[in-house]
Amino acid sequence: MLLLNLTRIRTPHERFEHVYPPETFAGDSDNFVVAAPTALAFDIYKDNDQFHLVGRVETTLELPCSRCLEPFRWPIDAAFDLRYQPRPSEATEQEHELEDNDFTSAFYENSTIDLAQLMREQFYLSLPMKPLCRPDCRGLCPQCGTNWNRGACACRHDWDDPRLAALKTLTLKKPGGSTRN
Repeated sequence: MLLLNLTRIRTPHERFEHVYPPETFAGDSDNFVVAAPTALAFDIYKDNDQFHLVGRVETTLELPCSRCLEPFRWPIDAAFDLRYQPRPSEATEQEHELEDNDFTSAFYENSTIDLAQLMREQFYLSLPMKPLCRPDCRGLCPQCGTNWNRGACACRHDWDDPRLAALKTLTLKKPGGSTRN
């Protein structure tokens, strides 16, 4: 785990910068692979037991295309502005209405912040809703699995729904007695 020890933060403002190799994130069960070194840099503003982290994380992820399943690279350059406060004890937790700053607040325990979790959150927030290797990705043939970006296949693509076969046998009667197909 990549932990930031908060007991070492002694001044109201400090700077943190570090580059992590891709192997740091190996073994994570994410839908992507960290494919390049990850640069994490942020300013730490301390106010008693609360910490405000403002910075960015930069790297390149490799993820599968949602149409053709081929891996492709996605650059990440995510800025963050997070506030950390000590996790309240179970006895003091109460229900309360969420405010705007609750969405940028997180908790820490044992005087540490998990930087790996912080970076993973930024990775997920930076992912596209539907990852595509390119905007005009043609996908896979649903019958044989051929990647249509690489070439065509010999499959027949004019499919008739077997549930509608009975409707094809029906004929409609026109007003006046004649039938129409």
